[in-house]
Amino acid sequence: MKDKMIVIMAVLAAIIATACNEKTSSLQEAEIILEKRMDSLLSVMTLEEKIGQMSQVNLESGITEALLESIRKGEIGSLLNAGDAINRKQLQQVAMKESRLGIPLIFGRDVIHGYRTVFPIPLAQSCSWNTSLVEKAAAIAAYEAASDGIHWTFSPMLDIARDPRWGRIAEGNGEDSYLGSQLAIAMVKGYQGDDLSDPASLAACAKHFAGYGAAEGGRDYNTTLIPETELRNVYLPPFHAAVKANIATVMSAFNDLNGTPATANEFLLKKILRTEWGFRGFVVSDWTSVTEMINHGYAAGEKDAALKAVQAGVDMEMVSRSFTHYLKELVQSGTVDEKLIDDAVRNILSIKFRKGLFDNPYPQAPDEITFLRPENLEVAKELAIQSTVLLKNDNSVLPLRENIQSLAVIGPLADAPLEQLGMWTPDGRVEDAITPLAAIRKKIGKDRVIYVPALETGRSTDKSQFARAVAAARNASACVVFLGEEQILSGEAHSRAFLNLPGAQEELITELARTGKPIVLVIMAGRPLIFSRISGKVQAILYAWHGGTMAGPALTDLLFGIVSPSGKLSVSFPRAEGQIPLYYNHRNTGRPPQPENQGIPAGTPLDPVNFTSNYLDLDYTPEYPFGYGLSYTTFDYSPVTLSSPEITAGDTLIVRTSLSNKGKYNGTEIVQIYIRDMVGSITRPVKELKGFQRINLKPGESREVTFKLTATDLSFYRKDLTFGTETGEFMVWVGKSSADHDLKGISFSLSE
Repeated sequence: MKDKMIVIMAVLAAIIATACNEKTSSLQEAEIILEKRMDSLLSVMTLEEKIGQMSQVNLESGITEALLESIRKGEIGSLLNAGDAINRKQLQQVAMKESRLGIPLIFGRDVIHGYRTVFPIPLAQSCSWNTSLVEKAAAIAAYEAASDGIHWTFSPMLDIARDPRWGRIAEGNGEDSYLGSQLAIAMVKGYQGDDLSDPASLAACAKHFAGYGAAEGGRDYNTTLIPETELRNVYLPPFHAAVKANIATVMSAFNDLNGTPATANEFLLKKILRTEWGFRGFVVSDWTSVTEMINHGYAAGEKDAALKAVQAGVDMEMVSRSFTHYLKELVQSGTVDEKLIDDAVRNILSIKFRKGLFDNPYPQAPDEITFLRPENLEVAKELAIQSTVLLKNDNSVLPLRENIQSLAVIGPLADAPLEQLGMWTPDGRVEDAITPLAAIRKKIGKDRVIYVPALETGRSTDKSQFARAVAAARNASACVVFLGEEQILSGEAHSRAFLNLPGAQEELITELARTGKPIVLVIMAGRPLIFSRISGKVQAILYAWHGGTMAGPALTDLLFGIVSPSGKLSVSFPRAEGQIPLYYNHRNTGRPPQPENQGIPAGTPLDPVNFTSNYLDLDYTPEYPFGYGLSYTTFDYSPVTLSSPEITAGDTLIVRTSLSNKGKYNGTEIVQIYIRDMVGSITRPVKELKGFQRINLKPGESREVTFKLTATDLSFYRKDLTFGTETGEFMVWVGKSSADHDLKGISFSLSE
């Protein structure tokens, strides 16, 4: 055994030495060397060691001798939540020095929207429509996590979500495929950098593949039924964009898709991901999603689940151990071809090699300035600013005057550091978060701030502090009320049937409104909420989401006009839960609702004139549409012009408008371009986002804004499932939101 070990190590040493000495100036040469290293390593691995690479274990109760022995035997390829940097170094040393082949572990962690520096939740970030800033945030998260011994993050979540009842809407980029795709690219670049082997990078993971965001009723983990054209046109583009950006890993989803669990879905994992897209990384299951196929009624037991998952293309099993328990038996019985195992292990080793783990397996010890660097906190603050959406500002109540005589700060979320961090922040610390109350006091002085929480928590129904809150409002020049959701109300397994402000929050606004004092409502939440019953009782509304570590300073700058709001909604806000699912890029019906149908129709059951696709008791439009967001200044758009009224598939259409700042403040407008294919082989959406630009203008300044549309922008998966264009008439609009009244449009045609 000792002689065999010496031979194996000599072979590996020779391979590594060869790799170091060979010229790798070209990508092709580097790939050849990488393939040789993987093939040579695979050739000396036992079946048990191969299966070990396919197993990811969650470290639940600390480092045990049993865990260390499993690592020595090569039975574990990855660890999840593996303690701190010291623990991870200890575990890696065992893998590198005490296992037979010295294959490094890859450590995974949910680094979703920051590590110690916590950024706004992903849904909030998407409202910035700022890909470069989102990329910076991901790069900072990667740097902080990597310095602490993390190699791999389970982010970005790229699920298109059209149902705000679903708790995990907080974790994604909203309802639109185009915006989601652009942000996917930005996040992959941020996490992985230019070179995955850079010690400051993380391997990213596109999740959840696929259709998870379409869970029935917004109930987490639920069934999804999505026609293939809809899947390809709506739900898959962000994942495809991530693959084209060279994302390292992909995670299979919990849900079943059209009757087949995603974790055993060969159509997704082999046909689309591997064959069509050429994905070269590895696929990891979601947490126990392999064995959960037993509950789905798709697998007869753990052995059957392991068989179906590995045959479908799952390379690594997260947490559950069906691969460990049954793959050897399945191979030895001839049920599973060992080539499937080899392919999976090759995919995993490829990422470990590309991540540089064989050459640099140990993290550098983080120093005191690794986390929460001032420049990183500035990015967190700026992203929180740009993520905040101004929904209402009657009579220009905002911005507040810095010399305001007194300000009442009211509400349970004004000074709740844990809540502002949001969901999925296992490494964020309460003591790092700067709350709105702390930042406002610093801005205008503690003596001018009257603070009353009014409710113990956001879910409290105890109104005993209301009298103090009302007195504070009466004695102040203005009132800023911080309401919304606590962090525990959004995220995984936190779906809500009702989207109202929890507890007695609405009653608090009703009481405060009776004072007659101006009220600014700041909502901090993990999803779109419904608050139409009290929106008319306040003068201004800032939707701040869960803004992270620097939410307080960001909101203070917005409240006092240091900067003007620029955020735009990446998801439609419903008027009531009964409208859900509600999204801007829906299809028309044969009887679409008309503007005169808003509210309750005037017709009767005997009068078919008003028989349209709307509700008898609710306006059919959203409360706040996709792309919506106000500013402290006013922007004006000129009519849209085109380079030509007719183009062919090989042409580029130039779309122009002029944007002017007609107000008194500097401001940033997010100019959006939408199209509609008027007739298609399948019915087409009433609008589709095809581009956006952030334009900064001073008061009185104007600028021409130009967009380019090509055949790719007009293409879609057609009735025969081919991707391409169809000739005919199109509409193109440019404006400040997806709402009809916010857009200016013109038609053009596409000919052969």
